[in-house]
Amino acid sequence: MEHEDYEHILFSHEDDVLRVTLNRPECMNAVNERLHYELAHVWDTAERDPEVAVILVEGAGGNFCSGGDLEMVERMANDPNLTVALVDETADIAYGMINCSKPIVSAIQGMTIGAGMLVAMLADVSVVAETARLTDGHSRIGVVAGDHAVLIWPLLCGMAKAKRYLLTGEFLTGAEAEAIGLVSACVPHDQVPVEAMRFARKLAERDPLALNWTKRALNHWLRSAGSAFEHSLALEMLSFSQPGVKRELARLRTAKEAKQAQAASG
Repeated sequence: MEHEDYEHILFSHEDDVLRVTLNRPECMNAVNERLHYELAHVWDTAERDPEVAVILVEGAGGNFCSGGDLEMVERMANDPNLTVALVDETADIAYGMINCSKPIVSAIQGMTIGAGMLVAMLADVSVVAETARLTDGHSRIGVVAGDHAVLIWPLLCGMAKAKRYLLTGEFLTGAEAEAIGLVSACVPHDQVPVEAMRFARKLAERDPLALNWTKRALNHWLRSAGSAFEHSLALEMLSFSQPGVKRELARLRTAKEAKQAQAASG
């Protein structure tokens, strides 16, 4: 895919840094089928660009990504073929980031959930806003913590914290995420783009081969967890067919409608 083929991702070059912006701000950059497909290909697009030394990924409108679009999740709960199709795409997102030779920096603001956490956490350097709200979120909708969580959370923050947050679905602030080692750096909300770009430019100044081979070697820790990741991913997709998902989705839909009605009434 080339830049012009993307519908929900914007690209801009700042010298040799490629800024990749998830662009569905009207729904906090929630992932629908098209954006999911694009996330599975964007790392290869950047890899093939000879003018790119570092990738900076962010969300439009003050949020990184609020996870899977609720309508898409409902379609997955009712369409096994869609669920099966997304298995390979999800693996492609994760392995695409792991195997991309170029360093990836994530600039995390606002809401970051589920698929958003996949992209945010698998970046090589993650910069988060102090007030950002982060959660894996899968258990909140009756789904197994697949995507990325089993792959990287225990490595970043240890098994005890990983189990706490993946089983409960509790939210963390950016400051809390930094305290447990889940992210690389934490700064005030309005400083996130500046600090993320500072890291990107610093990496762009380094020898590309040294960075490529260092990243490749470090990421063997993640590749060694590939069997656990793919098992969790299979269980995640299988769990979409279970009754708990529809029950939790109905609860979320009711809560959303009640909130909208309250806002409309003033």
